[in-house]
Amino acid sequence: MRRYVIRRLLQLVPVILGITLLSFGLMYLAGGDVVTAMLENQGVAVTQELIDARRHELGLDRPFLVQYAAWLADLVRGDMGTSYVSGKDVFGTFASKLPATILLTCTSVISTVIIAVPLGILSATHRNRFVDYLVRVLSFVGNSLPNFFVSLLLIYVFAIRLGWLPVISSSIGKTGIDAISAAGLVLPTATLAIAMASKYTRQIRATVLEELGKPYVAGARARGMPEHRILTRDVLKSVMIMLVTLLALSIGDLLGGTAIVETIFQWDGVGKLAVDAITMRDYPMIQAYVVWMAIIYVVVNLVADILYHVLDPRVRLGGDVQ
Repeated sequence: MRRYVIRRLLQLVPVILGITLLSFGLMYLAGGDVVTAMLENQGVAVTQELIDARRHELGLDRPFLVQYAAWLADLVRGDMGTSYVSGKDVFGTFASKLPATILLTCTSVISTVIIAVPLGILSATHRNRFVDYLVRVLSFVGNSLPNFFVSLLLIYVFAIRLGWLPVISSSIGKTGIDAISAAGLVLPTATLAIAMASKYTRQIRATVLEELGKPYVAGARARGMPEHRILTRDVLKSVMIMLVTLLALSIGDLLGGTAIVETIFQWDGVGKLAVDAITMRDYPMIQAYVVWMAIIYVVVNLVADILYHVLDPRVRLGGDVQ
């Protein structure tokens, strides 16, 4: 396992290099001049002399490969540069937004598992009954609704009509995780959990039905084993293996920040930071976000592979089956 982990971590290097080179090249080829946009946003009178001086100061007048090599050398030393918009350190700004995104990820994943696992098993064990039809209809509806619509619907019902929860999740005058209240956490968590739980419930139901139709379940029933023991001891293992696969994909997306949800609820996380950076053409901040996304997907998939081995020892980390 140690060799496997080391090998996968080493694979992170070419992945990061390839992704950063591609994203850096796309931004380099993008239309518009970041210096002009930056000066206009600052309310400065734009002249060609000022533009040339600012481009030289930022190193934007150098060839593409020289710019990329300089940025990459700084990244290796832990320096992600300075924001074109705020003038602050990119790494410090990005790190200050991570706790809010991690908090939202944890609450969304926990809520999803609490909802989806019981409903999926309940639906499978009551196949073609009223409970099964109800769960399937609700999961179909929840999986069909886009996040922005669910966000607006929850805001209208629970914030505007009933007045139980705040529309904006952050407090005025505060930033980062300090700005988030318990009440402000409910609506964005519910928005993300509804879509994920709907998808997970359908997958769990299908997995449980598949397992209940296998010969070992029929043999266990013939030996008089209680149904709840079959579900908890054998069937739930297969559910957990499938759940790890789904969670690996969802956690990667959530840690990358769900831009729409964070923007609607003014959630001070990396998703909203990325949207603001793209809008303002803050290239150093965009590059930091790209690197972060690449790292979390490699790490989350590595953790998922290790969990496969723990949950099912028949699966080797090399990909073969014993």
